[in-house]
Amino acid sequence: MIRLLLPMLMAMASGAAMAAEPADVPTRHALALFGDPALDEGFQHFPHANPDAPVGGSLSRAANGSSFNSTNPYIIQGTPAAGLSHTYDTLLTQNPDEPFTMYGLLASGIRLDPNRQWVEFDLHPKAHFHDGTPVTAEDVVFSFNTLVEQGRPFYGAYYAGVEDVYVADEDTVHFDLADSESRELPLILGQMPVLPAHYWQDRDFTDPTRDALLGSGPYRIVSVDPGRRIVYERVEDYWGKDLPVNRGRHNIGRLIYDYYRDASVAMEAFKAGNLDLRIGATASNWATGYDFPAANQGFVKRLEIPDGQPAGMQAYVMNLRRDKFQNIQLREALNLAFNFEWLNKNLFYGAYERTHSYFANSQMAAAGLPSDDELALLEPHRDALPERVFDTPLPMERPQDPRARLKLAHEKLTTAGYRYQDGQLLKPGGEPLHIEVLLYDTRFERVVQPLLQNLERLGIQGNIRVVDVNQYLNRLRNFDFDIIVGSFPQSASPGNEQREYWGSNYADVPRSRNLIGLQSPVIDDLVEKLVAADTRSELDTAARALDRVLRWGFYVIPQWHLPATRLAFWDKLAWKEPFPQYSLDLDAWWIDPQRAREVEARQSGG
Repeated sequence: MIRLLLPMLMAMASGAAMAAEPADVPTRHALALFGDPALDEGFQHFPHANPDAPVGGSLSRAANGSSFNSTNPYIIQGTPAAGLSHTYDTLLTQNPDEPFTMYGLLASGIRLDPNRQWVEFDLHPKAHFHDGTPVTAEDVVFSFNTLVEQGRPFYGAYYAGVEDVYVADEDTVHFDLADSESRELPLILGQMPVLPAHYWQDRDFTDPTRDALLGSGPYRIVSVDPGRRIVYERVEDYWGKDLPVNRGRHNIGRLIYDYYRDASVAMEAFKAGNLDLRIGATASNWATGYDFPAANQGFVKRLEIPDGQPAGMQAYVMNLRRDKFQNIQLREALNLAFNFEWLNKNLFYGAYERTHSYFANSQMAAAGLPSDDELALLEPHRDALPERVFDTPLPMERPQDPRARLKLAHEKLTTAGYRYQDGQLLKPGGEPLHIEVLLYDTRFERVVQPLLQNLERLGIQGNIRVVDVNQYLNRLRNFDFDIIVGSFPQSASPGNEQREYWGSNYADVPRSRNLIGLQSPVIDDLVEKLVAADTRSELDTAARALDRVLRWGFYVIPQWHLPATRLAFWDKLAWKEPFPQYSLDLDAWWIDPQRAREVEARQSGG
């Protein structure tokens, strides 16, 4: 059933603001979270895109993980292949040079109720899937219902504020918004991939598949070698190639993702010219791994591109579903045992900054004591929060000397009722305390070992368990771990995704991103305050209050970040500068034909 029951009349009767009629609302070309879009309706292309870029060539890169077994990235089951987003268009697309502004893609026009009680999208009349079937409003409704009801938990959290979705006419889809306080909800609805209803009518959406699924985007799947390689080909008759948001983008003819079980093997493949691009690198590899002939002769280049997005939080994540981690003093002691300074000096060549905040590298990171505006959000929860939230400045002070930190950790453990016997730390119940760190990448073992050595000095038994990526994902899906290395990426405009990161409703939902297992009414309330923020100032304040509470909970052991993206590549790639401020847009890069010929001659020994 396409249309759902509307409680709009009840909302009006209870005194809610009157929603405007769609006919009375102007149609826009873009939506900005705050203020107005930077680009007017007549813009020709994104500033960082080159409309005259040559088209063609190929780009090979190593995929994350050791294998894949599915081409459906939207479901719980299976390990999806890399790059699948290239095949699907969304209603809107983001300008990476603005904090959060969405411009029309599948949608040629947008109408947003002034009271944010509904949003409508007019579909572009030329939009069609790769089989030539037009994209209709029914496809959008099908996509929304399918993703929310059968997709990963993320979609239920992300679109939780949608009350109703229906076809207004063949080319217009209408969303009623129960959560009218969420400024970002109309924009994130625009991020929804649109699936072809006719293609899925006789297929089970929840079953993993290796088929070349039907999309409407700039690329299509042309080759699937399960677990080893997936290849995408540029769609020559792509319906949207001349839209302003696409002009000068999606220039490369073939995108190839190769899978390597070992990162060192992938590095050797890059050196040999079997891979064209590497994104990210360990500090040691970045510092010492590029002394080889092709790099020394100038055929391989490296860039560090500044990142305007918050660094987010990469950390050792403790699983609160395990009783041993319910003790906050144990969690704080584990934080004290982590020696970032030693790692950065001895393993990372001094390349990283220590992460303290869940919104590091942004104005949303909490600092000092709570401001008056933060206190207004925190005071109602004073009885449920540690006093340190209110009277101790951030970042929290810790002894510089690692031995002093371990001594402090020891004091906190003994105060919490832990005791020592024969060199082992015993829990208050008398059992030895044991902690396991679950990994799927052997490269991280050398980073974890120093932490385990410090835990051993505290009498804590620890070990590393390395499993293959599929077993790792299965264990992650079921929250079967003590500690993992996890991450909580953040954007310049955080919103609904915070519900899935920290919300009580997602603590026990398989494959949710609430890795910690948080179930806190205080955090739930602060997340809702963040989602409902009506101004940039309110958003920053709510983020700082949330950040402060999370940090004083010691739920993770923060690791490190680099406020830039590292890229190494064979010198056949080209781009236009300046780079966009808020995210890297490789879709705007292209293959330089002359340099590609020179590189290929070098690779073949010519």
